[in-house]
Amino acid sequence: MATIADVAALAGVSKATASRAFSRPGVVSPATAQRVRDAAEKLGFVANAAARQLAGGRTGIVALVVPTLANSFFTPIIAGAQARADAEGLQLTVVVHPLAKIDELPGFARLSRQVDGYIVVAPRGTDDLVASATRSKPVVLIDREIDGIASVAADTATAFGELAERLAADGHRRLLHIGGPEGSWQDRQRTAAVRAASERAGVRIDVIGPYASTFAAGVRAAEEVRRLRPTAVIPYATAIGLGVQYALLASGDELPVVSSEHEIVAALGLEDTPAIDVDGEELGCVAAELLIARIADPALDPVQRRLPVPLEWASR
Repeated sequence: MATIADVAALAGVSKATASRAFSRPGVVSPATAQRVRDAAEKLGFVANAAARQLAGGRTGIVALVVPTLANSFFTPIIAGAQARADAEGLQLTVVVHPLAKIDELPGFARLSRQVDGYIVVAPRGTDDLVASATRSKPVVLIDREIDGIASVAADTATAFGELAERLAADGHRRLLHIGGPEGSWQDRQRTAAVRAASERAGVRIDVIGPYASTFAAGVRAAEEVRRLRPTAVIPYATAIGLGVQYALLASGDELPVVSSEHEIVAALGLEDTPAIDVDGEELGCVAAELLIARIADPALDPVQRRLPVPLEWASR
């Protein structure tokens, strides 16, 4: 099997120059880089990216930490982060860590020793717990903001507030917000936004929860919907809204307007129904971009970005 020394000898350069031609081609002349590549191709040599990373004190691996794999919301986030990591020549590994209890810290410490940095989705743990778990390596949070830590979040709170205002403008006087998982940062943002918007519009807003972001949770929440009799429902997650709709339809109850995602609204042929869509792939891609920059320069000031979330209305 050919080695880097064999490639260097055939190309007529030093071993260090041959190595740089693969790891940092910009620091050698184009002619030299081409000569090294030609020699490598002739010998069937493939540069070992992992070895290069280890030689530089890195693993070439980044982790994307999610609280569960049961929530489909994380799927496009993983895809976006994977694509950006691939483009940088990094390996992305997906790890399940709810990061909600202190007894998870030892496992997170083990992970830290195996990766160059991590993207973390941790909606429920306290700020102190998340900060403690992530202090040893470069980190970017998704859908959560903590002072001093880089993050990227979908600005769903603004979209939820705009939704409450639009519903009020359309004549809805009784709104219901079905809250998300207990302790969720995004749930606190969304709840505050719909309360403030409803107060400005002079309409009643009931808030129930917490509920997991699942269809089954929506089925359970349907009983409260029946009791409160809202004309419009703003669920924390699409899966909750679908569970509510299913339960009400199954029992023959009249359906209120329930916000959802554009694809579901279109598939069901719903009219006058609001849709809020989060671009999960963009979330994952931007988070990976921020992490790559922080790995390259850990001294960078932590950036906190909020991505706009569109509010659409079917058949308007």
